[in-house]
Amino acid sequence: MDESVGKVVTLIGSSKESFEKAIANAVAAAAKTLHEIHVADVRKLYVHVENGKITNYRARVRVAFEYNPKYKK
Repeated sequence: MDESVGKVVTLIGSSKESFEKAIANAVAAAAKTLHEIHVADVRKLYVHVENGKITNYRARVRVAFEYNPKYKK
């Protein structure tokens, strides 16, 4: 394996439908600007509640990608 450097960013994805969609939304948003994403680590799941009902699912996700300071989009 070649030597490389990785970088990790934390995002919060949300969905009105499920935790899975909240996670997918976070990863999809990251993929728009980050290249070579290798792993997503779900750190925390939580919901927003209004009047006793869940209104929003949220996921705190750490995304790891290969760091290359020379790459520009």
